[in-house]
Amino acid sequence: MKTKFSRKEAEEKINGFFKKENFSADEVKKIKRIAMEFNIKLGNHRKLFCKKCLNKLKGKIRINKNYKTTMCENCGFLNRHKIGY
Repeated sequence: MKTKFSRKEAEEKINGFFKKENFSADEVKKIKRIAMEFNIKLGNHRKLFCKKCLNKLKGKIRINKNYKTTMCENCGFLNRHKIGY
């Protein structure tokens, strides 16, 4: 049975989740699904997990002129994020 909660409660749940030190790919999937359901943008939280395997992002970091590239330690995927001006 699906639990009903408001958009504000969903935002609090998402922000509380990303304050944790460790999280798994399954937990990230659930949080992304909640964000999509309530049309909540993840913003800078998106940089905390790998785009491919959804695990906590850690590994080699390289900074180019326009991009910050982080190589995922688990799957080897290169996660690129634009550097803001």
